[in-house]
Amino acid sequence: MEKNTGKNGKRKSNLSKEKLQDMYMKMLHTRAFEEKVAYFFSRGMVHGTTHLYVGEEATAVGAIANLRADDWITSTHRGHGHTIAKGLDLNRMMAELLGKETGYCKGKGGSMHISDITLGHLGANGIVGGGIPIATGAALTVKLRGEDKVVICFFGDGAINEGTFHESVNMASAWKLPVIYLCENNQYGMSTSQKKATNIDDLSVRAQAYGIPGKRIDGNDIFEVYETVREAKEYVKKNGPYLIVAETYRYLGHSKSDANRYRTKEEINEWKTKDPIPRMRIYLEENKIFTPEELDGMETKAKQDIENAVEYAKNSPDPDPADLLTDVYAD
Repeated sequence: MEKNTGKNGKRKSNLSKEKLQDMYMKMLHTRAFEEKVAYFFSRGMVHGTTHLYVGEEATAVGAIANLRADDWITSTHRGHGHTIAKGLDLNRMMAELLGKETGYCKGKGGSMHISDITLGHLGANGIVGGGIPIATGAALTVKLRGEDKVVICFFGDGAINEGTFHESVNMASAWKLPVIYLCENNQYGMSTSQKKATNIDDLSVRAQAYGIPGKRIDGNDIFEVYETVREAKEYVKKNGPYLIVAETYRYLGHSKSDANRYRTKEEINEWKTKDPIPRMRIYLEENKIFTPEELDGMETKAKQDIENAVEYAKNSPDPDPADLLTDVYAD
């Protein structure tokens, strides 16, 4: 893995210009979305809590770029990046965070409960490790139906120590289920360093206990993420699960209430030199895929798309109090 460079070296990608643009735009959309949400929270305009994905964009976008719309993912409490990468609507996402009726959960779910089964998104999850058994069950469904699908299960370094990880991966290994377990190691579970929580440096070695492949990658290098997941996707269809540990970093706190006293500014700034968005831009410029002016235009458009989503949300109706218990109980 690269440690201190913002470039992707002489790497050459076989991806089309259209695909590269889509991936870059999704990273830009995620960054702009999260920065806008952080602004809203700082002014008390959004209630509840939220966990922002700033700094980790390459992991979600690089991985999900390999999937079809009918492939499935499970997300986490830090799920906006996965949601945007899977192609969900920015307007409805913003409306959900602002508690509007036009949101994905009609304004009742907030940040941690966005999903769209029609696009293969089985949901964000407020429970640490809660998506791991759901992804395993989805992969079992794929196998029992004989479908040509895969499941990507996103979770963090904190969740890898949960019992649901062991139980789910063991089951998936025994039954050879088509699921990629993708651990986003952003180095901290709330305020606890991964180095203090686990007595190993490379979390991917845990795969050995289940007889499955494990690989540690640079989660801030979108091309390494893409290629690794592409290979894993073909593997799991025939052989069963695969564990990938993507080393990445969140620049902001664990949640909106985080005072960030457990890490230094120097550490944060060091990780910012590996920011995935400038790294991809450098690649696109150096390989003359897009001009600087075109890339500037994409950044402007991404920010405008988020502003449009804000306007959509602000102009959407509030939920009707009469619908308070609608969708809470099954018919």
